[in-house]
Amino acid sequence: MQPIVQVKSLSKQYKNIKAVDALSFTVQEGDVYGFLGQNGAGKSTTIRMLLTLIQPSSGDIELFGMKLHTNRNEVLRNVGAVIEKPDVYKYLSAYNNLKLFAHMSKVHPSNKQLIQQLDMVGLKERAYDKVATFSQGMKQRLGIAIALIHDPQLIILDEPTNGLDPQGIADIRNLILHLSREMKKTLLVSSHLLNEMEQVATRLLIIDKGKKLVEGTTAELFNPAQTLIELETTDNATAFDVIANSEWQKGLQQQRNNKIFIKMHRDEIPDFTAWLAERNIRLTLLQPRHSLEDYFLQITSGTQHVAAFTN
Repeated sequence: MQPIVQVKSLSKQYKNIKAVDALSFTVQEGDVYGFLGQNGAGKSTTIRMLLTLIQPSSGDIELFGMKLHTNRNEVLRNVGAVIEKPDVYKYLSAYNNLKLFAHMSKVHPSNKQLIQQLDMVGLKERAYDKVATFSQGMKQRLGIAIALIHDPQLIILDEPTNGLDPQGIADIRNLILHLSREMKKTLLVSSHLLNEMEQVATRLLIIDKGKKLVEGTTAELFNPAQTLIELETTDNATAFDVIANSEWQKGLQQQRNNKIFIKMHRDEIPDFTAWLAERNIRLTLLQPRHSLEDYFLQITSGTQHVAAFTN
């Protein structure tokens, strides 16, 4: 497996604002690389530098082992991207949009290939309808079809589910999985929908205020021994005292908003619930909180998470 994207000490300065600050990361061949951060974290700025839409203040970018600034045309021929909302011609049909953008990319697919491309993104039945009649999700899928028309190895999607309804989000999720698993594409996907990224990403990068916080697989980032349990009983005061005077006290955090928080290994949860039942502690809620969303909120500075997780 070879690196497709290598970013080294990348920075972008706008007057007194450092949008990206010495950012380094690597996207390997075959990755669905989740690029996560709150609004204003520097995700879109980084992606625009990867596509040469803006120039970095400092740092290096390599794509496919080649320096981007010296091999721009050769490198970008193998990249497809959708940045924010796709820029398509609403008065043309999906088919004619795809044909036009293929011509602009200097590729000449047959009519059959164009229809197959639209079929891949679920638009075959609407191929000859004007884009003006499309939902936002359909326009997004057409944008992805256009980004793929020249068969790039790397696909960059910036917030591909923005403004979509649940069905539209599910369609994009399934399309990302198809591109990765069936078509063997490498994808870099920026998103703020953490649950969606948890379902599709093979590796993750989380940035905050332009700086890298963590990078790795979900298994590497989530230590099962540090699973946070949110607990509520019919008598929290008594339950807290019982736990505090037991072998489970080492993971006990505190009470907050009528709930108890305790850390333990994920595999210990069944034993813990049985232990509570033996002491007639009646549960009304027991919920593991070690999801991507919880982890994201724990390590980023812009949102307050439960104090138990950060103590």
